[in-house]
Amino acid sequence: MYSRIVCKWLCALAFIVTAKPSAYAYPLTVQMEPAYAKWGRLAMNETYKRFPRARIVDYKHVGRQQRSPTVTEETFKLWLRQDHREWGVYVRITFETPTEKVISVRFQEVKR
Repeated sequence: MYSRIVCKWLCALAFIVTAKPSAYAYPLTVQMEPAYAKWGRLAMNETYKRFPRARIVDYKHVGRQQRSPTVTEETFKLWLRQDHREWGVYVRITFETPTEKVISVRFQEVKR
């Protein structure tokens, strides 16, 4: 009987020692949405409206510029593909900083 108890304890100890500690060692992190994500979705939606037959194949946040104390501009570069043609589009979204009300959405097509 004593040997069975010792055997069970040794088996339990072996299981604990060989368990993968990395699964428990790192805390879970929550990925937060970047501040420009809302504007990126708007840029893609407006691009779909402007180029309804094209597919967006790449997306890049170029940057944010404070145009004045109350006006901000977010710039995105989207790469589009339609049939055998590929091209880039800069999408500039200008909005009121305090209210986030959109002032304008401008497009500039570029080759490569």
